[in-house]
Amino acid sequence: MKHILITGSTDGIGKLTALKLAENGNAVYIHGRSEAKVNDTISAIKTASKNDNVKGFVADFSDLNAVKQMAEQIKNEVPSLDVLINNAGVLKTPSVKTKKGLDIRMAVNYLAPYILTENIISVLEKGSASRIVNLSSAAQSSVKKGILTGDVSISANEAYAQSKLALTMWSFYFAKQHPNITTIAVNPGSLLNTKMAKEAYGQYWSPAEKGVDILYNLAISEANKNESGKYFDNDKGSFSNAHPDTYNEDKIEELITLTRTLVS
Repeated sequence: MKHILITGSTDGIGKLTALKLAENGNAVYIHGRSEAKVNDTISAIKTASKNDNVKGFVADFSDLNAVKQMAEQIKNEVPSLDVLINNAGVLKTPSVKTKKGLDIRMAVNYLAPYILTENIISVLEKGSASRIVNLSSAAQSSVKKGILTGDVSISANEAYAQSKLALTMWSFYFAKQHPNITTIAVNPGSLLNTKMAKEAYGQYWSPAEKGVDILYNLAISEANKNESGKYFDNDKGSFSNAHPDTYNEDKIEELITLTRTLVS
């Protein structure tokens, strides 16, 4: 039995992956920004999986202080984690800025998982053969300083692509810093049948299960335990090269330095 936390798991592929992992007898931690939805999801998964080892955390990832509080709660309540799936993400939202003036996609898709992960390393290190799976995207675009700091506004799609590249760059950096934790970035598949794709594009190309299956495999399968610091492209069905910036040490250093300043 593995202890697994999946962020953004009250709907979409996060919820379906949580269900699949629970059905296979793992202890699963759900996360969402609505307490009611988190509780409903826990009940639904417990019933469907016949597994009572399902708990949850509530935090609005557009509020970075709430992410820090959730990390503290995890450190207090979770003895060890074997798997962290950083799945929470937003694309189209009613408000494009957080209360602190950051781009909401950059905050939720990159800064929140960065803060959460960096603050619960001690819990992950207590797990056995721990893994982190970071949800990237086929959409990856060079990170501009003004977008990261919230000083410049751009389209939702472009901000999303920059946030996903930032996550992938940090993923590769984190893998080098923590060789004892297998860290993999993944594009789970373009336009899967999820709420996000339908709201953003009004269509989908592939069933949500395509994304669920790859998240499950990357999180659990023995075959992937030596693939740390890599990017899996589920549109190709294989490990693949990410955006060139993910292999540029100077750009990664610049990103991490700026990120540390932003979140401190």
